[in-house]
This record gives sequence, structure tokens and C-alpha cells, in this order.
Amino acid sequence: MGRNIKKYWPIFVLPTMAAFAIGFVIPFIMGIYLSFCKFTTVTDARFIGLSNYAKAFGDKIFQHSFWLTCAFAIVTLIIINVVAFALAMALTQKLKGTNIFRTIFFMPNLIGGIVLGYIWQLIFAGILSKYDMALNLDARLGFWGLVILVCWQQIGYMMIIYIAGLQSIPGDVLEAAEIDGATNRQKLFKVTIPMMMPSITICTFLSITNGFKLFDQNLALTAGEPGKMSELMALNIFNTFYGRSGFEGVGQAKAVIFFIIVVGIGLIQLRATRSKEVQQ
Repeated sequence: MGRNIKKYWPIFVLPTMAAFAIGFVIPFIMGIYLSFCKFTTVTDARFIGLSNYAKAFGDKIFQHSFWLTCAFAIVTLIIINVVAFALAMALTQKLKGTNIFRTIFFMPNLIGGIVLGYIWQLIFAGILSKYDMALNLDARLGFWGLVILVCWQQIGYMMIIYIAGLQSIPGDVLEAAEIDGATNRQKLFKVTIPMMMPSITICTFLSITNGFKLFDQNLALTAGEPGKMSELMALNIFNTFYGRSGFEGVGQAKAVIFFIIVVGIGLIQLRATRSKEVQQ
């Protein structure tokens, strides 16, 4: 078997590597190059240096979308993980119907972002109309509407990861803590959470990156209204690239900046949480 693998591995690896290069590596490199160019199509790109980045950093709306995205990512990170962890703790107890509840909480994650955005738009419109308010007239309402939508969609998914983590904790460790006289609070903070750090690492990474990358729900629910005050970074980049003629290079520069920010924050978070993981 080993000799066959060594002999025929190029037949299986090369098509995958070719697809990866064509679909990711080459477009990624071209995207970085185009961020330094003025262009309308790939064929007429003209190198202009750092001009696009200067315009991107000087864009007040882009700056606002950055800080709004940071606030959104932090708020959803806390709410999603706290609620998902609490649900996981509750649904790993010996209670009737836990499998039904797990399915119900997970189901919103199966709905596409655009569809979900329009569904919640109708829900919010029906509720807020009774108070003469609307999402597209108040940036704060738009922000919290997005928070509610994303939390409702993602809590069930994170809950499943936390349930898997809880079920992987050895029972004898918890029994030993009980024998030593540990209270429920002490077991939670001294045993359960430290043993759950791999799951916490995954969930916090997904929550942060999903919060920064949010696009389709933002487009469907608020479309950045009013006056682009509820526009997150991904939607701002989209509107710059496709909505402003002659700003394709600026939109591409914003995309590169966005990539660096997300990768940097993701790596910092992974390093911070992985350093607290313990061996079982």
C-alpha cells in the first residue's frame, strides 16, 4: 500500500493542487496586485502605487464601518458563546427531549443568510411599525437587528460544538472534583471550562471571523441604511467596488486591508485561547 501511494500520489494530488491554484492562489495574488492599480477590468489595470490605500484609509464611511464591525463582532462574540455554552450545559443534563431541543436550536443555521435577512426584515417591520419606527431609519435599531439575527442563526451551531466538548470531558475528573468537595461553581470554572478550551477556541474563532465577514445578512436586513450608518466592512467593500465607478482599485485595496485585519485578529485569538488549553 505504501509503495502504491508513493507511486500514484501525483495522480490524486495534482488535480486538487491545480484547482486550488486556479481558484484561490492566482486570484489572491492578482487581487493584491490590482489593489495597487487603477482599473475597470483586469486587462486595463494601470499601476498607481499606494493611491488606492490612501483613499481607502481616508474614507470616513470605511472608518465608520470598521469601528461598527468591531463593535458588532465583540457583541455577537459574547452573546453567542455565553448563550450557546449555557444551552450546551442544559442540554447535556439527563432531561427528556434534549435531542428535540438540540435540533430546534440548530435549525436556524440551515437557513441561508439572504433568506434569513429578508425573513427578519419582515418580522422587525411588523413589530417596529406599531411604534412608528423602522430599521432603515435608525442606525442603532439596524445594529441591534443584525445582532439579534446573527445570534439567532449561530447560537445553535456553536451549541453543538460545546455539547461535543462537554461530552468529551472524562467523567472521572468531575467525580474526583465532587469527592474533593468542589461546589458546582468551582467545578464549572476550575474543571469544566479549562477542559473545554479546545471547543472555546473553535467557537470564539468562528464567532469573531463570522462577525467581521458578515455580508449577506447585512445586505438583506438593512442594506447599510440609514445613510450607510449600519454598513459593515464587507458590505462597504462591495458597495465601493460595484457601486462607485472608477473606485474598483479602492475597493480592492479595502479588501486587502480587510483580509489583513481578519487574519491578524484570528491569529491573535487562536494564540490567546490555545495557550489556555489543557491536556486531558
